[in-house]
Parts: sequence; structure tokens; C-alpha cells
Amino acid sequence: MENYIKTNNLQVADILYEFINSEALPESGLEQEEFWSGFSQIVTDFTPKNRELLAVREEIQTKINNWHLENKSFDFNNYKAFLEEIGYLEKAAEDFQITSDAVDDEIAVQAGPQLVVPVNNDRYAINAANARWSSLYDALYGTDAISSEGGAEAGKEYNPVRGEKVIQFARNFLDQAAPLLSSSHKEAVQYRVENGKLTVTLNNGDEVGLEDEEKFCGYQGEPQKPSAILLKNNGLHFEIQVDSSHPIGKNDDAGVKDILMEAALTTIMDCEDSVTAVDAEDKVLVYKNWLGLMRGDLTAEFTKNNKTVKRTLNADRSYQSPQGEEFSLPGRSLLFTRNVGHLMTNNAILDENGDEVQEGIIDTVVTSLLAMHSLLGNGPYQNSSKGSVYIVKPKMHGSKEVAFANQLFDRVEDLLRLERNTLKIGVMDEERRTSLNLKNCIREVKDRIVFINTGFLDRTGDEMHTSMEAGPMIRKNEMKASKWLAGYEKSNVIAGLSSGFQGRAQIGKGMWAMPDLMNDMLKQKIGHLSAGANTAWVPSPTAATLHALHYHQLDVTSVQNELAKETADYRDDILHIPVEQHPAWSAEEIQQELDNNAQGILGYVVRWVEQGIGCSKVPDIGNVELMEDRATLRISSQHMANWLHQGICTKEQVEETLRRMAKVVDEQNAGDPYYMPMAADYDHSVAFQAASELVFEGYAQPSGYTEPILHRRRLEAKVKYAIKQ
Repeated sequence: MENYIKTNNLQVADILYEFINSEALPESGLEQEEFWSGFSQIVTDFTPKNRELLAVREEIQTKINNWHLENKSFDFNNYKAFLEEIGYLEKAAEDFQITSDAVDDEIAVQAGPQLVVPVNNDRYAINAANARWSSLYDALYGTDAISSEGGAEAGKEYNPVRGEKVIQFARNFLDQAAPLLSSSHKEAVQYRVENGKLTVTLNNGDEVGLEDEEKFCGYQGEPQKPSAILLKNNGLHFEIQVDSSHPIGKNDDAGVKDILMEAALTTIMDCEDSVTAVDAEDKVLVYKNWLGLMRGDLTAEFTKNNKTVKRTLNADRSYQSPQGEEFSLPGRSLLFTRNVGHLMTNNAILDENGDEVQEGIIDTVVTSLLAMHSLLGNGPYQNSSKGSVYIVKPKMHGSKEVAFANQLFDRVEDLLRLERNTLKIGVMDEERRTSLNLKNCIREVKDRIVFINTGFLDRTGDEMHTSMEAGPMIRKNEMKASKWLAGYEKSNVIAGLSSGFQGRAQIGKGMWAMPDLMNDMLKQKIGHLSAGANTAWVPSPTAATLHALHYHQLDVTSVQNELAKETADYRDDILHIPVEQHPAWSAEEIQQELDNNAQGILGYVVRWVEQGIGCSKVPDIGNVELMEDRATLRISSQHMANWLHQGICTKEQVEETLRRMAKVVDEQNAGDPYYMPMAADYDHSVAFQAASELVFEGYAQPSGYTEPILHRRRLEAKVKYAIKQ
């Protein structure tokens, strides 16, 4: 139970009240009474609007359900007209251009990878922030990006055969990204700077330069013997690092020890899908780490190889220009914070009626307050060189909900005495009503928007929930080839480009969910660039390093220039419902789908509910580890709920599947000393009951979201297991 302190019309959990007064407000320029009074008024003014928007969601969903029940003979034109009539499909806005200014180059100009990490894990947060620069050699050597064939296995000891493969890969990269005149970096024996240009001595004694001399940006060390050569291609930097005394460099003809890649240009520090923040204690941890990132003093200590390791944020990187003048580049990723959406409340703060306050309102106020410490220079680093704060807002349905977020941002700026549009917004295109009306959504925040993206998992979850009564959904592995998804992915990019995103904002694509399959990622994820995205999500710093290679291979600006000529309207495609008109699945195929979904649900939920882990590598039914968060859970639970509702399977079959898969998940987690087996007592396992609810009550969950059940069950587990201990 929380202990509360009353301030104005709010009751604030004492741990959060103390954190804000003692750590957040000092040096912010705001007095306690001024802040709490303004915060209280925002809650009073915006709570009714928030609740009204949620009521509209449910009203629309009920109307859609009823329409499908009354129109079993589906007619597309009638369906579309009905959606227009109820306001689900909005009249498209007149053409406009976004006007967002003071946007950092990492968002507006550069194209590159984007990390998403749970901000409540200090180690992950620091590693992600520091992933702006990462070793290409390490990323290649430690993953399946390099084949183990021919004696190149990665063992405990350094394998020179594998190392040579890494070096050859890296040299090929140099030849592609910064080619030499009529020669190859494989022939280089010395790099030096002469008369402001990079000069390379070859193994035959010849001296050559770069094909494009503008790609040479600077160096470290002495001109005749630089320790690092800074190059740039397609707006992205990389370093050739030289050290002939290094274990790798001493065996290299040119003394090259590594290639340092500019990788994660931006990182989303997540307060939402990848965290388990269900009460004041959890929220304070989230906020403490965000404050540490904004002040630049966040640290993390952990034990590795029986030694205590302390992680801190990296400093900026210093160089000499080709002409010998000093300059620096950011040493850290530019940070967004992803706030909670409009749905959830949290008991960290109660309103004047004793009701929990909307968590999205709390997040906007508090994360913005904490970001002021960066704006005011209250630490060694500033996140934004342009004086902006970047907030990603998820799970909004249609333009009125985006307009609500814009109004909230206005009021928070007024409270914190920030100039209008200091708070920038990223609108996640992950709900069907937003996809269909994306242009209208963008228009509502055209003066502050810096980001849109697509996300397959959440978007598919909403697709299934919205059309729950339309029929049985196709199998999950068929979704990526569906008509609605192709239209959704194209429409998102076209909407951004036609609204003037190029040079002002990011157009993003979704996560690569298989962190151990980097060779596959290298083959496939360049497709996100080909589709016109200037950023795409990756699950780890290593993946960011390797994904950066794609941005050297393909100039996204050129791709966008071509796509900007397209004017097609994909809304009819997006409205194509992915139902199986005449299901002919065998009993074996149905059971296979149920097994796959149930195992994924249980594997994720058991960690979320009982260990408080919101994002991790979870083995699937084939023991392939997938990076999962709540979006993964949403699609799996809604798919099972749909098949159950449509009679593809029975309640008894689902119950048997869940129990059998619980045993599989128990076995997969047998080596975890903190794990509590579900199959030992199904009826009293909080995690198993939560997973079951997500399926059997999935139809009734708002927009198919998993949070209400997860939060309730996590709170139950925290009480139950605290008492047990």
C-alpha cells in the first residue's frame, strides 16, 4: 500500500513526492508550490477529456462489432461508408507541411539505427546511450554475421581464422563506403594526413587518396601518424582506428585495430511497453534513471567475470579537422523518452476524488520536468544541441487523441515556462484508426512532430481486436504478406513525405526481434531503407552497429526523393480485413498455432508478472530467443482470443494447450534461480492465471491491450511474494 501526501487537489505517493521535491525540482527554476499547483490543475482539466476519449474508443468498437454481426454478407463499400458515418474514417485533411524547428540533426538530417530500451534498467540505458559509437570488429566477431565455416568458430580464446574473416569484411566495407582511387583498403600499409587530405600508402609503394576527398572529416593523433581517421558516408561517420601495438593492429599491415561505427543515432528510453511500472516505487525508478540521463550523471555497477564494473555515459569525441582545427562529435545517442499512452492509470498519484491519475498525464509532466535539467545545462552533457525535448507518444487512436496530446504538451510547456513547441512529439502509427487517418493526426501536431513509425506487432493486435466479429483471422505467419499490412507500411511513408518530413523529422520502421540472428538481419533489414525509412528499430547496441552498415549501402535521401513523387491513397488496402473466409485448417495446423501462441504468451507473462521484467530475450517454441515486449503479447493473445471467439478452437482445447505449454516454459526457465514454475500449481500461479485471462478475457480488453490485466496481476504478485518471503 502507498502512503500519500496531499498537495493541492492531488494525493501523491510519498516516495514520488520526495523524489520530485528533493531531486527533480532543485535547479529547475520552479518552486514546489508553483509546480504542484500547476500539476494539480492540469490533472483537473485534462482527466475528463482523457476519459471521454477512452469512452469514444469503446463506443466505436461496440458499433463496429454490431455492424459485423448484422452484416454477415460483407460488402466493402457499405463497410467503408459505415466507418465514415461513425467518424472512424475521417475526411482527409487538406495538404500541409509540418513546421517543426529546432530539431537536432540526428533526427532531421542523419539517417541511422534507433535503439529502444527499458529506462528502468540503468545498465541497459547507459549501454544504449553509449551505442552512438561501437566496434564493428566486435559486432562481427561475436555474432553469426561472420560464418563459422572453415575453422572460424568463435570459442573462448581468440580465433585468428575468424579474426581474419572479420578484417576482410571490414576492408570490404571501407572499399564500399570510402573507396580509394583505383585501389583497395586491403592494400593499405599506412594512413596519414597531408595538406588537409587523407593519403594512403599501398603495399606496392604507391600513394593514393580517396575517390571522394570530401568523405575525410578529421583525425586524432599526429597528421603523419594518426590514431584515428574520421570518415563520413551518406551522413554517417566511422573511424579507422590505428594502433600498431594493439594485439589486432600489430598483425595488420596498416596497423588497423578496429573500425568504430557511428551507430545508434537516436535511442528511445522507454517508460511504456518494455517496462513493468505499476506503482509509485516502479515509477520513481523510471524517473530517476531518466533524470540521470538528462543530467549526464547516471551510473551502473555490476559484476562481470568476478569484477565490479562501473558504467558511465561516454564523453564527446574530439578530432582535428583536415585543416588542423579542433572539433567534436556527440559521444552519446540523442535520447527520446516514450511516455505511457492515454489508457492506463497509476496509483502513484490520486486525484481529488481518490481515483488513480492517468499515467500518460503523469509521464508528460514529470519526464518533461526532468528533461529541463538538460536544457538548463545542469550536468556535463546536453541531450539536445537545439534545446528540444523529445517525447514519443504511443497507442493513440485517431486525430482527436493526437490533438489532446498536443493540448497537454502546451499546458506542460506553460507550467515549466518553456517556449511553445519545445516539447517535440513522436506519433507512433500502431493503431488502425491512426493508420487510416495519419495525415490528419500529423496535422494536429504539425508544429512539433519529429517522428512517425510503423510497428507490425501492436498494429496487428489492433487489427485483430477491431475486427474481432468479422471472422477468424489468418495465421500469424501469414500476416506479413497480407494486403492491409503492405498498404499500411506504404501509406505511413507517403504521409510523412507528403507532409514535409524530409529534413525535419524521422520516418521509422519496426524492430528486428531476433537479436541472435544478425546474419539474417544484414540480409533483410535494408528493406526498411528501401521502403523510405530514415530510421528503424534494433534490439541491441550490437544490432545497431551492424544495421548502420545498411545506411552506408543505401542513401535514404535518394530513396525518399523518388517516393515523394507518389500520391497513391492506400486506405482501401488498409481496410482489407485479414480474415480467413473459408477456414480449411487441419486439426494439426490449428493446434500448432495454439501451441505457438500459448508458449509465447506464457514465456513473456511469467517474467513480467513475477519478476518485473518487461523486455527480454524469450525463447519461442523452437527455442529461438526473441526480443519481446507487450506488443508481442498483444498480437498472440488477441489471435487466440479471436480463434476461440470464432469457434476455431474450444475453451477446453485452449486450457489444455496453456497447461501443456506452461510445462514447456517451466523447462526453458529451469536454470533461473528466481523462476517459479507455473505447472506446480496452475490455480495459484499468478503468472499462469494472468496468461489465461489475456486469452479468455481478450475480447473484452480495451483495444485488445494487455496492460490492465498485467498491471493488476503484477500488483498481486508483488504483494503475494513479498509476504511469502
